[in-house]
Amino acid sequence: MAIRGNYGRRLVELLSARLPAAWAVVLGPSRDRLTLTAPDRRRGKFALVTRERLEPREVAGLVAAGRGAGDRLLACRYLSPSTRERLREAGLSHADLTGNLWLTLSSPGLFLEAQGALRDPRREERPTRTLKGPRAGRIVRALCDLALPVGVRELAARAHVDPGYTSRVLALLEREALVVRERRGPVTDVDRERLVRRWAGEAPWGTRSTKASFIAPRGLQELIGRLSGGELRVVVTGSLAASRLAAVAPPRLACLYVEHAGEAAHALGLEPADSGANVLLVEPADAVAFERARTVGGLELAAPSQVVADLLSGPGRSPAEAEALLGWLRENPEEWRRG
Repeated sequence: MAIRGNYGRRLVELLSARLPAAWAVVLGPSRDRLTLTAPDRRRGKFALVTRERLEPREVAGLVAAGRGAGDRLLACRYLSPSTRERLREAGLSHADLTGNLWLTLSSPGLFLEAQGALRDPRREERPTRTLKGPRAGRIVRALCDLALPVGVRELAARAHVDPGYTSRVLALLEREALVVRERRGPVTDVDRERLVRRWAGEAPWGTRSTKASFIAPRGLQELIGRLSGGELRVVVTGSLAASRLAAVAPPRLACLYVEHAGEAAHALGLEPADSGANVLLVEPADAVAFERARTVGGLELAAPSQVVADLLSGPGRSPAEAEALLGWLRENPEEWRRG
């Protein structure tokens, strides 16, 4: 076939440039098999599987269809980062024509990995192809926080977003295998962990808020006491929130969502700080940061979906604390939507 043959030739070029010295790669006469020969003349063979494109939701079916068929190498015009992640998890070797490559062979032993394009060079970026912006963030938060199943109109109403935009975002998430939806029906399942990771990557904390640094002169414990008994609306995120839910190290920095940083700093007795800050007052770009907060030990904590996203793109040890919180949520999945 023309497509298979073209991919095969391009793969030979790609592999030849990446293989260790004295290795060789040959495309078979039928152009559906690649043979790799090691310096000691041992050979490994891949059945070549070609696709013009492959969505993340299609990976499981592709893997299942070839189970027991020996080593296979998927060749595609372009493979998105989320598709490549799922292929790696399934152990299926793959490559695309932009240079993305992940190949593993047990005998003779070989592992190759290379980075190509991060975006499809033939596809224009569109707003609903990313989770940037407050409307997408509200949909992500609602999908993570709400009980399922949930229909498009209900989801749109709860997220305060119009149904048309909600439908377009759901189409993206369905292609990326982040949600499962009945045909023209409700969302029945959400991969919350992957979804919040995607959101944090495309809309990091710095793009969703304005921050100001302060010092609590009497330390965090005294500040926490003020938060527990005060009338000022403060929603806790970051390390302090994570430490109240999962087994993470005691926080060195209190990250607090507030409506007005100046007013909150005055009410809490905080002093501005250029260095050595132990308090971060955060004005969110969208009020969704305050939604579905829960009270734990006298503190109003942001919803876990919000805390995880903030930590994943936060400073210092924040990403490690996000992983600890995600581990706790895997053991307590009902906590995603309690609040």
